[in-house]
Amino acid sequence: MRVDFYQLSRDPAELVLPRLAQGTLAAGERLLVVSEDEGQLGRISEALWARLPESFLAHGTAGGEHDARQPILLSAAAEPANGARYLALADGVWREMAEGFDSPVRVFLLFPPERIDDARGCWRMLGKREGVERKYWRQEGGKWLEGPR
Repeated sequence: MRVDFYQLSRDPAELVLPRLAQGTLAAGERLLVVSEDEGQLGRISEALWARLPESFLAHGTAGGEHDARQPILLSAAAEPANGARYLALADGVWREMAEGFDSPVRVFLLFPPERIDDARGCWRMLGKREGVERKYWRQEGGKWLEGPR
């Protein structure tokens, strides 16, 4: 499993997720976006439709009759009803269910500055597990750079 830690500084998760979703779809994968914040899921939904001028990113909200067909599914729970192998934890909260996905899995943990201590604890915890590759990303001048941990 690969876990990408995204330390949000300039942009909130809803502005970062469209590019991650676009890359996921380009890789031929499906994405499950998880947040317990219903308002955040609404903002993410709007951003997936309108954030990237060159395309819109088709998606749905979990609980509908077409969940299995959605390339991107927004949900409050880490249950990949769309068969996703990629998971975006938009609210910055690690969920052990992330490890229940079919292998290989890629997880994007997007966390704001106020959740940095939780992210550090998660980094250390995952570092003790076999088969987990971790990468840390930070924003600098509008670009994402792999940074020091």
